[in-house]
Amino acid sequence: MDDKDFDEILGAVRTFVREVVVPAEDEIEAKDEVPMTIRQQAKDMGLWGFAIPEEYGGLGLSMTQEVRLYLELGWTTPSFRSMFGTNNGIAGQVLVKAGTEEQKKSWLPRLASGEVTASFALTEPEAGSDPSTLRTTAKREGDEWVINGGKTFITNAAYSQVLMVFARSNDQAGSRGIAVFLVPTDTPGVTVAPHDLKMGQMGSWTSDINFDDVRIPLENLIGGDEAIGFPTAMKSLQQGRVTIAALCAGLSARLVHESAKYAAERHQSGHAIAEFQLIQGLIADSETEAYATKAMVLQAAKDWDEDVDRRKAPSIVKYFASEAVNRIADRAVQIHGGSGYMRGVAVERFYRDVRLFRIYEGTSQIQQVVIAKNTLRPYREAN
Repeated sequence: MDDKDFDEILGAVRTFVREVVVPAEDEIEAKDEVPMTIRQQAKDMGLWGFAIPEEYGGLGLSMTQEVRLYLELGWTTPSFRSMFGTNNGIAGQVLVKAGTEEQKKSWLPRLASGEVTASFALTEPEAGSDPSTLRTTAKREGDEWVINGGKTFITNAAYSQVLMVFARSNDQAGSRGIAVFLVPTDTPGVTVAPHDLKMGQMGSWTSDINFDDVRIPLENLIGGDEAIGFPTAMKSLQQGRVTIAALCAGLSARLVHESAKYAAERHQSGHAIAEFQLIQGLIADSETEAYATKAMVLQAAKDWDEDVDRRKAPSIVKYFASEAVNRIADRAVQIHGGSGYMRGVAVERFYRDVRLFRIYEGTSQIQQVVIAKNTLRPYREAN
């Protein structure tokens, strides 16, 4: 998409987020659900398919454009982005990166329009940070695949129409035996549990899924190749780490805004607390980390677009951004004092919301492992 058209979309999203979604944050928190009016408006704006190629009905944004969009989406509750995050991100990108042309033509236009919501079904009770240990199986029987097993913490599963299911299709150990399949949620044997009760990110639903002799046609093997499951999952997650970092950057900016605004308005001993140097120190630290996060994620997006680094940089920015936004949220609560501990105050809600960023799409500890491994590789190879 050319910059002029993108800037128009970006401006519209910025206005929508700040004038429509932000005023609805308390309602979303209380009801644990994003209003249907907001869902529909987001669909009308093309937000269900901004990362899907234009030839399949999406906006076809570059990674740099995606990151700039996520900086705006991050200004509000993460549950807003979560509605369409799986279509654009980890689930939709499985099809974009690995689907056959027939699979892409069949599903991507419906994902882009919001007619269909897709979920990325990888995590299991015994396979989280190390997905190569997953136990869900897919056995070929005649002209069908038969899937058995279970998944956990699957975002949007409660209202998804299709799942990207990762399952072990042969007896090869580790990651080599993992394939990925298209599984419509109305297929007999698929059971989606009621959505989880979480610490934060109300309005973003996760659920367990059970597969009991679920039969799908052979053509539902994504890419028509059993060997691509694990590499495809990793590629989708790597891309997702950049966008999660951008979301953290956007939310960091919102938290600095809430902190500075409160400090300027709150008076103690006849003075705005913004005049107190210890409060200024907290705000300075938060603004510095927010600035650094934004700069890092824009550079990582540029590196992605230019195919310079699609391995280490995504982990670096996801690790830094998710840790930084947690520190910024903590300072925001501290600046607000007792008020920051009260329900109904934005920083209290965000304090709970941001905790998940250090866990999903690769924990901070997994990012450390990836960063160290890729940093050390050339030195080890030299010896």
